[in-house]
Amino acid sequence: MGITFKYLVLCFVKYQISPYLWIVKQKTMKSKFGTLQFFLAAILLIVTSLAKAQPVQDHSAQGSLYKEIAHMDSVLFNAFNTRDTNQFKIMFTPDLEFFHDKGGLTGYDQTMEFMRSTAKNNNGLKRELVKGSLEVYPIPGYGAMEIGSHTFCHNENGKQDCGSFKFVHIWQQKDGEWKISRVVSYDH
Repeated sequence: MGITFKYLVLCFVKYQISPYLWIVKQKTMKSKFGTLQFFLAAILLIVTSLAKAQPVQDHSAQGSLYKEIAHMDSVLFNAFNTRDTNQFKIMFTPDLEFFHDKGGLTGYDQTMEFMRSTAKNNNGLKRELVKGSLEVYPIPGYGAMEIGSHTFCHNENGKQDCGSFKFVHIWQQKDGEWKISRVVSYDH
């Protein structure tokens, strides 16, 4: 009586049999089931274990859309960090809606005024994307959704003050250009 594929799947998935214990048991029963069946079962065991260890979806996929949005994120915040107000303002649509969990809803004009004020105050405010936090999802017929965490640091009373926050950017692709139309900034 041989071990069927269905039986192995049932044991590993439904009953969550430890792969290590199953291999040890199979080594003692090797002569009964044959060497070939043993190795096939071991390969299935390894594949099943690896499948359980991997996330169901890889949100960042490193595809072309991910790379394009990651690049646009770096262009946007390079402009922010260097106080390039001209570059910064062309990164947003005129109908921008910026939702902030502490400051409420603002638009394009308020966001540009914030950038001008930040450039004028020169308190060293800098933004850095938290490594490994970036997720990108397509929005068919519109653009993409960027989700992540970032850290902002600035000088306050002679000391560096930093905080990490979460964000969602809705990128619109129009006429080959990417611009942010919606921002959600939260967890402040």
